[in-house]
Amino acid sequence: MAPELGSYQFVTETKENLDWADLITLDLSKYGTPEGNKELADFLIRAIREKGFFYVKNFNISQERVNRQFAMGKEFYELPLEEKLKYVPDLDNGQFNGYTPAGRRIIDEATGLRDRIEIYNIPKFNGYFPRDHPVLVKERLTEIEEFARSLHSEVLDPLFVLLAIALELPQDYFTNIHKYEEKSEDHLRYMKYSKYSAEENARIHHWGRGHTDLGSFTLLFRQPVAALQIKDHATGEWKWVKPQDGTLTVNACDALSFLTGGYVKSTIHRVTVPPKDQQHVDRLGLLYFSRPHNDIKLHTVKSPVLEREGYTQNEFEASGNPVPTMEEWTFAKQKWQRTPNRSYADNTYRTATILPGFKEKIYDELPTGSATVSVSA
Repeated sequence: MAPELGSYQFVTETKENLDWADLITLDLSKYGTPEGNKELADFLIRAIREKGFFYVKNFNISQERVNRQFAMGKEFYELPLEEKLKYVPDLDNGQFNGYTPAGRRIIDEATGLRDRIEIYNIPKFNGYFPRDHPVLVKERLTEIEEFARSLHSEVLDPLFVLLAIALELPQDYFTNIHKYEEKSEDHLRYMKYSKYSAEENARIHHWGRGHTDLGSFTLLFRQPVAALQIKDHATGEWKWVKPQDGTLTVNACDALSFLTGGYVKSTIHRVTVPPKDQQHVDRLGLLYFSRPHNDIKLHTVKSPVLEREGYTQNEFEASGNPVPTMEEWTFAKQKWQRTPNRSYADNTYRTATILPGFKEKIYDELPTGSATVSVSA
């Protein structure tokens, strides 16, 4: 039997009065009736069209189960570095399941300061992704699998049904291309941002630059260290995302943008330096990344709503370039993201062509005299 996990203590929320984003909360206790689904579908499409981020509550996963996953992440990052390094995949070729060590990117050229972001990705438990894990993880794989599968059945499947309703598609349209048993690059992630000194924070300004995630929806569990910011779709202003008790924070991503011809917007976000009363602690994240099946071609779907609104082509279709499969898109963007020893001040990198027909964009400008990087999904 595995030794008991230690408890995980969340840090105290910031006392600073930050410019918080005004985000919609979807109450999934209303899900399951025609009236409730219609109300939630209207809320969802408004949220991902206007803001990109939204909260979900009453998703039928206990806080105790969530806390155990945070405890799991905490204990993983306390393992010796030499143990964690046994589980590094071929990052240079876009692989991402396993451990990504800190320090692959230069975030301040003047001092040579490197990032302090560590990632541990655990893929789906559906037979396609045999992985070795440290004993700490291996002894709890059953619990981790139950948690990951619950995120599909209790959160993602309802969201995909609601999205289909909003686009006047068959209700199972998106669930049919996001089945847990099919091969896709979904993964659960424990992510650690180790703290910087006050002097270092003054130089780097942000811990992760503005970016979009590459999949369908990203699920982010409540993390009291305020650092997540989103770029408002309408105004272009950066707003802080407030940690809300008992909720998941969810954002729409690139694949949904491609599948809807840009009607669903992929949310621009970043991890910035926390407020001063939280800069003395590390930031531990628990996330889940949802992606369509690997063999799905990212064509714009034939939706009555999209056709009425004029969203009938994505970037690949409009440029006449081949439309990639989700697998092709995933590994092309991951390979770009994981480029080692690259300074984020390099605009050639920041605007690179990921695949023919799609160039990455600069989502926020670098403050004068600094260079920072983004690590994203």
